[in-house]
Amino acid sequence: MATQSSPRSIGPDDIDPAKHPQRVLVVGGSGHVGTFITPYLQRAGHVLRVMDVRPPAATGVEYVEGSVTDPDAVGRALDGVDTFLWVVMQKPQGGSVTDQDVPTILANYEVNGKGLHLMLFLAQQRGVRAGVYTSTMSVHYRHRPFYPGEDETPLDTPSVYGLTKGYGESTCRYFARWFGMHLMALRITGPRTRAQYLEERRARPDRMYPDGTATGSPIYIVDEADLARAYLGAIDAVAEGAAAAPADPPHPQTRRRGRFDAIFIAGDEEEEWHNLGRARTLIGWSPRSHQLLRP
Repeated sequence: MATQSSPRSIGPDDIDPAKHPQRVLVVGGSGHVGTFITPYLQRAGHVLRVMDVRPPAATGVEYVEGSVTDPDAVGRALDGVDTFLWVVMQKPQGGSVTDQDVPTILANYEVNGKGLHLMLFLAQQRGVRAGVYTSTMSVHYRHRPFYPGEDETPLDTPSVYGLTKGYGESTCRYFARWFGMHLMALRITGPRTRAQYLEERRARPDRMYPDGTATGSPIYIVDEADLARAYLGAIDAVAEGAAAAPADPPHPQTRRRGRFDAIFIAGDEEEEWHNLGRARTLIGWSPRSHQLLRP
């Protein structure tokens, strides 16, 4: 009698091939998050173009130099791509920070306000209707006992960074509603390299880390591979949504068939503080890298 084979064990570094390989523009791809995830996106089969003010460290990617506030550079970067990832971050702050100054205010509004709006407008003009926006758990006030759901937890941050990232989510929602775009916002928390993740998790097995405030609000860090898998799942989801939507009628705009979703991405494998149900349902994501901590 034939024996039934056991299901494949899914490890923390398993990267499945993309369901819909895309030509992906990684906006801000030379920065912190972009550098983490680029090798994983390539491994999944996506063809990458990076737009940034400085060249990327990765090899095998096309590079377009420019700022997100320069419409000519944005237009060049968008030409010929299928979708985009917005991984631009300026002067990030924790979700309990009230300190701010003029440079922080100007930098965050310039990028998270004007730059994002410009990118979305020019993208839909060129027929790029799918994209993933990097938001942050810092859109929320971080001293709360539980995050019950993405739509139930208010955008009540005291930080200017979180405030403008929340505005960015509203801008995505606007373009989904009025311009038929298919967009996801990933509210990420504590992105770390593999070495950083292992060091911090082993030093603090309770999985809580100070976010820089005096009171030490808990933060659940995310390993680079887990982070990349969240972006890969989101790319597949928005690409499927855009491909399946009927052609949008030119008028009236209220009949546009777009969609926007915000999703928690936190290295909280026990869901002690975060309800990760939407991440599982919409992009098939849950943390895996904690498996590396087992004896």
